[in-house]
Amino acid sequence: MSKPSGHILVVEDNELNGLLLITQLEVYGYTSEWVSGGRDGLEKIYANEYDLVLLDLMMPQISGFDVLTELRSKPEYANLPVIIISALSDFDSIVKSINLGATDYVLKPINNTILRNRLEAALERKRRQDQEKLYMAQLEIERMKSEQLLQNIFPAEVADRLKSGEQTIADSFDSATVLFSDIVNFTQLASTLKPIELVRLLNQIFTRFDQLAEEYGLEKIKTIGDGYMVVGGIPERRTDHATRIARMAIAMQEAITEFESPAGGPFRLRIGISTGPVVAGVIGRYKFAYDLWGDTVNVAKRMEESGEIGRIHISASTQAMLNGEFTLEKRETQTIKGKGDMETYFLQGCNQKE
Repeated sequence: MSKPSGHILVVEDNELNGLLLITQLEVYGYTSEWVSGGRDGLEKIYANEYDLVLLDLMMPQISGFDVLTELRSKPEYANLPVIIISALSDFDSIVKSINLGATDYVLKPINNTILRNRLEAALERKRRQDQEKLYMAQLEIERMKSEQLLQNIFPAEVADRLKSGEQTIADSFDSATVLFSDIVNFTQLASTLKPIELVRLLNQIFTRFDQLAEEYGLEKIKTIGDGYMVVGGIPERRTDHATRIARMAIAMQEAITEFESPAGGPFRLRIGISTGPVVAGVIGRYKFAYDLWGDTVNVAKRMEESGEIGRIHISASTQAMLNGEFTLEKRETQTIKGKGDMETYFLQGCNQKE
């Protein structure tokens, strides 16, 4: 049989009875302290941690009833076991004690066998409650981690729909603006870097882009190697998505200069943008991903691929939504893979303050 453990406070106004109790508790294997009054008992409880309290009812100044009432009024002491030890054997005193939250009631003169059994039962109950509380706290931590992970992977609205049990999520948007960026010559550079250095560098760059996406109220979709994809106008439908994406593209070109390439000099981006209808949804069964589909996505990617280093290449559909807020340079008609001849533009800067 394992040795019992527990730290017990004895609140008993009779010194002899108090000393006898703590001596007996030490014989049982418990550590204990004794105080002679209810107020002193409360101060001890508030200042220390006890596993159980043995509480006399009839004491000067404040009674055991008062001590019990105050303790149970405080949520942090709601589950602290309190065993009443009293010479009051009337039914009303026993019922009142239990109604006030007493764990048990032991009559004086105390039978040591009964006391020991009641102590062990109360402490075992407390241990189970503590374990359950710890388990529930761990469950809450894991739940919060899971929710945070969902929020990191999906837009908040989509994460809420997944949590509610929705299994197939696919939404059509009449107008959204998609941006693709690519770090120039990063593929060649990657072969000269250690894996940890490569990941650390990309993480720094993409974290900066994530900050910009949040600042401009846009939704990052994914990264593909050294490519970064972001969209405006989903999942929150808004009319200024092209303007927001254009501002972010300009900010990205500025931000990339903050990072020094190991090959020398700052990094440079090639950015492509297009506007139009898209479908957005969640795919996968075990590893979910929020993604976009539609011709708008394909055109935005082609804008990036057919653009120029350090420039922002946009389609005519995006140009039409910028309402003269930006300086644009019209390109000669471009033959775009899979699309044929297209009218495109370079976004050079913003004419208005943000």
